[in-house]
Amino acid sequence: MSFVATPQSMTFDAPLQLQSGAQIRGYQLAYETYGTLNADKSNAVLICHALNASHHVAGVYADQPSNQGWWDNMIGPGKPVDTDKFFVIGVNNLGSCFGSTGPMHVNPDTGKVYGADFPVVTVEDWVNAQARLLDALGIAQLAAVMGGSLGGMQALSWTLQHPQRVRHAVVVASAPNLNAENIAFNEVARRAIVTDPDFHDGHFYAHGVVPKRGLRIARMIGHITYLSDDVMNEKFGRELRNAVNSPTGYKYSTQDVEFQIESYLRYQGDKFSEYFDANTYLLITRALDYFDPARAHGGDLAKALAVARCKFLLVSFTTDWRFSPARSREIVQGLIANGRDVSYAEIDAPHGHDAFLLDDPRYLNVVRAYFEQTVAGGMQ
Repeated sequence: MSFVATPQSMTFDAPLQLQSGAQIRGYQLAYETYGTLNADKSNAVLICHALNASHHVAGVYADQPSNQGWWDNMIGPGKPVDTDKFFVIGVNNLGSCFGSTGPMHVNPDTGKVYGADFPVVTVEDWVNAQARLLDALGIAQLAAVMGGSLGGMQALSWTLQHPQRVRHAVVVASAPNLNAENIAFNEVARRAIVTDPDFHDGHFYAHGVVPKRGLRIARMIGHITYLSDDVMNEKFGRELRNAVNSPTGYKYSTQDVEFQIESYLRYQGDKFSEYFDANTYLLITRALDYFDPARAHGGDLAKALAVARCKFLLVSFTTDWRFSPARSREIVQGLIANGRDVSYAEIDAPHGHDAFLLDDPRYLNVVRAYFEQTVAGGMQ
């Protein structure tokens, strides 16, 4: 049973210095909190979101009972991250399209909508913005920071940027950087968007249009990479959408939707194009590309991780080819090289990258045990 969540927002007037050299001021961060902050403020858990998620991590809204938080199976009363024990915070990142300041908002310096002029943001910028929110909430140190995929990158970055402010980091289905294949997928998706005639160099708002064709293709590309081959074959196989009276059942058309997998991808693309912002997609995928903490250390990940002080739990999934277990093991090895306390679980799950959002009991039990025995045990 889901609880009722309440979206909140906080405005920051002081400029935030970004890695690119640009600044952003007068920005808002949308966030939600679940549970109660204890007297010594030692039970706070920050949840970092992935590409198309938001601050709405758990629960439902009173006026939208069907709008369930994206990690509601993980977070809530009696769940693996138990809000009867922990004060959980979900933050929507800068540049997003779900409440925090992004390309759809007005630039206070110009009085015009940012559009393509919204500054490029990085994982490190998001972490620094999250740290400001925690400062405003009076939280000096987190019991844990947790995220999956791009959220896992943020959790890892927290341990490097603000090592004294984190006691535990839970990094799920993530990586220390993107490999060339992942960057390539992101680039193809971005090109689908920027070559849409309705994109208008990112200033499509002024033209009263949305580059939906590009967004549809970008989502279809992404969705393919989130699923495993086994799951797609089991769910769709070569099943036809509407077989016709021919020996094969094929229509022999290059334009019609023939296979169920085609129909499914088109549905996902159509749905995504109705709610996601094109400039936000470009910003977030580029932030994924840029994340590489080892780069400043000559590619030596162990050197990059030397500043981390907290305990770690890493989780990966065997069929996740977008963020493979080998990438999580790179992080594990780098932490062990520095003598850090690290637990690692590799779950034999069939669901591909999306497994981190699903109800695999082994996965949920690993997280539950870590929070009950390790995180809660370290609270004051």
